[in-house]
Amino acid sequence: MVTKEEIAAGLLSIGAVFLRPEEPFTWASGIKSPIYCDNRLTLTAPEVRDKVEEGLAQIVREEYPGAEVLMGTSTAGIAHAAIVGYKLGMPMGYVRGAAKDHGRANRIEGKLLPGQKVVVIEDLISTAGSAVETVEALREAGAEVLGIASIFTYGMKKSADRLGRHEMKNVSLCDLDTLVEVAANSGYIKDKAKEAILRFREDPSDESWMRGVE
Repeated sequence: MVTKEEIAAGLLSIGAVFLRPEEPFTWASGIKSPIYCDNRLTLTAPEVRDKVEEGLAQIVREEYPGAEVLMGTSTAGIAHAAIVGYKLGMPMGYVRGAAKDHGRANRIEGKLLPGQKVVVIEDLISTAGSAVETVEALREAGAEVLGIASIFTYGMKKSADRLGRHEMKNVSLCDLDTLVEVAANSGYIKDKAKEAILRFREDPSDESWMRGVE
């Protein structure tokens, strides 16, 4: 059984999640963030990738036993949906951010029948915007979306509220609370930085979390 702590340690070891509270990253929105997440790096780190894909497969088996099809979010969820689909012997496809402007103008790639039970595979839940858009596209196509299986979540209130409004369940392999705990225990960050990162998560637009970070 893959644990949250194993996933956290793996993501930190390959830099898929990078913590830098003393020199924050700037998001496209202008928000200053102590954390940067790029789970695509798991694809080039076989040992971590194997744990991630087994963990996602475990979520599908245990949380969504009626699943018939896996659908990845575009683009980061596609490879993970393919690998997990292979491990489980299940069909997979993916949902584009927008319909193609040529050919059959597909937004959903791969065979999907009305009424089929779908699990969405996502790499990261921050505000849950892309995940919800994917879910709504699948629902419009007649699918029954059982929920989302994701690699990592910040656990922001905004994402919880958005998922709640769309009546959508998400189960993540790892979360920010576990990650900062593992990072602090390993000496990657200091306890003061751990506290600051968790304050950031509560309200990313409030930059007061940066005060006192060493």
